[in-house]
Amino acid sequence: MPGLALESLDRSSPAIVDLLARIGAPYGWRSASRTEEEWELWFAECPDRTFWLLSFEGAPAGLVTCDLQPGEEVEIRSFGLLPEFVGKGLGGYALTLGILRAWDLAPAVTRVWLHTSTFDHENALPNYHGRGFRTFKTETGDRG
Repeated sequence: MPGLALESLDRSSPAIVDLLARIGAPYGWRSASRTEEEWELWFAECPDRTFWLLSFEGAPAGLVTCDLQPGEEVEIRSFGLLPEFVGKGLGGYALTLGILRAWDLAPAVTRVWLHTSTFDHENALPNYHGRGFRTFKTETGDRG
C-alpha cells in the first residue's frame, strides 16, 4: 500500500511505551496501564525483542514487536494500529509487512506465530487468518 512503511525502532526509544499504551487502550491491553517498573521488567524479559514503527504517509501509525524464540521461531509479541488509523484499510498491509520482517529475523526461522484475544479488534482474527495464520488453540478466561 502506498504510503505505508515499516522501519526499525531502537528499543530505547520512549515512543515504544507511548505507542503500545495508545494502541492497547481500547482493548484493555496490559500495556495501557503498566507502571514504570512493569515496563522495565517487560523490556528485560527478552533482550532480543525487536521493534518496528509502522508509519503512514510519514505519521506514526502503529507498532510491530517480535521476540526470537528457541528453535528459530518468532513470536509477534504485539501488533497494532493507533486508534486514529484503525478502520482505514491498513491492518492487512501492515501485518504483512510485519510478518515478512519476522521471517527475516534469523537465518533459519522455522515458524512465525502470535496470540490474539477476543478483547482485540473484531477484525484481528480475520486479518490473521487472511495472512495464513491458523487457530491453534482457543482458551477462555479473563484479561488476567
